[in-house]
Amino acid sequence: MSATLTARKFMDRGTGAFFHYLHIDLATVGLALFLVIAGGLVANISLFAAGEAASPYFGGPDATPAAAHGTQPAPQRLAPAMSAALDQVAQRYRVSAEALQPVFEAAQAAGRQWRVDPLLIIAVISIESRFNPYSQSPMGALGLMQIIPRYHQEKLPKDTDNRAFLDPVINVHIGARILQESIQRQGGLMEGLQYYAGAIDDTEQGYANKVIAEKTRLEQVQRRKDAAPA
Repeated sequence: MSATLTARKFMDRGTGAFFHYLHIDLATVGLALFLVIAGGLVANISLFAAGEAASPYFGGPDATPAAAHGTQPAPQRLAPAMSAALDQVAQRYRVSAEALQPVFEAAQAAGRQWRVDPLLIIAVISIESRFNPYSQSPMGALGLMQIIPRYHQEKLPKDTDNRAFLDPVINVHIGARILQESIQRQGGLMEGLQYYAGAIDDTEQGYANKVIAEKTRLEQVQRRKDAAPA
């Protein structure tokens, strides 16, 4: 009897020690798992914040359009003036409004990024290409905003070639940047527009007058809409 009791006590003591050890071991494993998961969450948050900072739709100065990476940017809500201009342009040039939507979204985003009036960007597109994204001039200027590739290679997104100038979204972002640089370099809107067109010697500023007239026409669409009786 006494031997049996002794054996039972030994077994109980051993079992208790085993479960005590198991408890500590599980706690250690649980702590390790918690640290791994927490680390992953912090990394994900950091990556998301970095993505926001780099995105052209969050105002990053060196941002690259999402289209350059083979993804489509999230649809934006166009400002009323841009929405009205889109309808007018679609009717005037007989272009699908659905096809124009990404162009106007890109102009709005690029205008915000480079601090250029998006309606001015749209007016430049009207004069330069009449919204033909595949247009090419005798001088080799490409796309919606008629960009000459040899002068702006450094503005292309990484891992792309000259074909990217024909991507409507990329073309608009690069064109808006060139437009902003032209205005800043020349110290005024009219002079900047002439510089953009390569017509700086035109004292009558014919190109700039055409762009401003088109921009005014686009602005009047929204004004007429606002003034119309409900």
